[in-house]
Amino acid sequence: MSFLGADLSKNWLRLLITTGLIVIIFYFGPLIYVLNISLQSQQQFLIHSMSIPAPITWSNFPQAWQTASMGSYFLNSILYTLVPTVIALVFSVTLAFPISRRYVRGAKHLHALLTSGMFFPVALIPLFIESRVLHLYNNRPGYIILHIEDAMVFGFFLFVGYFRTIPRELDESAVIDGCGYVRYLTAMVAPLAKPALATMAIYASIQIWNDLIGPVVFLATPSLYPLSRGLFALYGNNAGQWTLLAAGVLIAAAPLIIAFLFFQRYFIEGATAGAVKS
Repeated sequence: MSFLGADLSKNWLRLLITTGLIVIIFYFGPLIYVLNISLQSQQQFLIHSMSIPAPITWSNFPQAWQTASMGSYFLNSILYTLVPTVIALVFSVTLAFPISRRYVRGAKHLHALLTSGMFFPVALIPLFIESRVLHLYNNRPGYIILHIEDAMVFGFFLFVGYFRTIPRELDESAVIDGCGYVRYLTAMVAPLAKPALATMAIYASIQIWNDLIGPVVFLATPSLYPLSRGLFALYGNNAGQWTLLAAGVLIAAAPLIIAFLFFQRYFIEGATAGAVKS
């Protein structure tokens, strides 16, 4: 029996290693390939795109930055990402806490109604008409407002689950000590919900930063374009320059990758706590 158990363990170990290698290849293979292309010269790419860069061509990155005018696009992307994410965080926490505690009448139905928004696709045509009627089309404030709702739906769902893991006795202690509602949320609840805040912030940032449909539909002036729309324009003007396009893609993806590396611990904790505990 012991030999049979050892054989089974070895087979499971081989299966796990094989599965892990396949997952790594599927996840990191495209990223490594893009990195490899971005470091090649255009001539080397045309001869053998799968070869290792020799010599390494770092000039693709500044050339892509200047050709696509990424400086202005970069600032627009930071503005379009940070402002809606922060506003959505504040609104989501303010809305989710009383509903998770059922301090408001009809909290159960409100929870179901607001969560159901996650399962409906974005209706672009009504949203486009709404943006024209409300003068939100082709301007920065309007584009920011249109992205707040997207981030809030997931944030509300996440925070309701996470706040239920915080003991209700803390609420009662705060009331006895005379702590106000806003102060309680900012001084007590928010620090305890750091993992959930980081998870929601990263999720919303990725969603907004990588959005390509939004700027194509709601922005018409090039000076208002974010980085994703700028990459699309770079592709249109330099369709055959794949080394430049690869460098541009890495420049656009770098801020989110760096942010995830800094906040991955909170991201994993928040996702796990919000999903498992209830």
